[in-house]
Amino acid sequence: MTMRAVAENSSVTEFILEGLTNHQELQIPLFFLFLGFYVVTVVGILSLITLTGLNSHLHTPTYFFLYNLSFIDFCYSTVITPKMLMSFVSTKNVISYAGCMTQLFFFTFFAVSESFILSAMAYDCYVTICNPPVYTATMSPQVCLPILLGVYVMGFARAMAHTACMGRLTFCANNLVDHFRCDILPHLERSCTSTYVNEPVVFVVVGIDIGVPTATIFISYGRSKAFSTCGSHIIAVSLFFGSGAFMYLKPSSLLPMNLGKVSSLFYTIVVPILNPLIYSLRNKDIKIAMKKTLSKKSFS
Repeated sequence: MTMRAVAENSSVTEFILEGLTNHQELQIPLFFLFLGFYVVTVVGILSLITLTGLNSHLHTPTYFFLYNLSFIDFCYSTVITPKMLMSFVSTKNVISYAGCMTQLFFFTFFAVSESFILSAMAYDCYVTICNPPVYTATMSPQVCLPILLGVYVMGFARAMAHTACMGRLTFCANNLVDHFRCDILPHLERSCTSTYVNEPVVFVVVGIDIGVPTATIFISYGRSKAFSTCGSHIIAVSLFFGSGAFMYLKPSSLLPMNLGKVSSLFYTIVVPILNPLIYSLRNKDIKIAMKKTLSKKSFS
């Protein structure tokens, strides 16, 4: 279903996003706070991508997946944060219907892709620790590329499913959405047609997208006995999946929207800023690559 066809199914041409808070005195401080978060995220991610690309000793399956995680985090954060920053300095935070559905599609695509790339990284960690003699054969390019393709196919399929389900709804006069971005649950509240299909789809699809990667990650780390060495990564993974489950896997009547917005901040803002910090500050290979890169620049 194209964005044009989706837009023709609704009497609403735009949505007004209420934003993170209604308190005017907090708008400017929050703008600079989240601008700082975004700058740190982008600089950290681009630095990690650059180091991985420039240093040949990082051209391994482990860093192949890390490179893609960094790319996903960059896109994931960029889909949401700039629009949210505009809401802090705009008198009226408006987004077109087609723009809203586009943001929803790409947010879902990158969020689901991130959940499955984390699973791939956990499996890579398991093979590295438990079967080092067969690591090269087990994680060969012929294996890694199909895994990566599967990650993005899952993201695309889930994004299409959620966007298509949202496209079947009609939104009426009340177009004020109590959120800082286009999300599924807040928009379901503004539908003037039945959402009996959408709610089970959200619960089942999100349940699979959270449950399967979570089980894979914890089984892989548990069998490889990597919990002690990957503690910070486990914290980031727990924040990502935990906040997502808190948002989508509870009845909306039990979750006030203010708590939903706070929960959304964790997997849209906090996790993308944690990942580059975890993989750069606690990684010997990245530190060595950084020293080599800096020494080359100093020498030149």
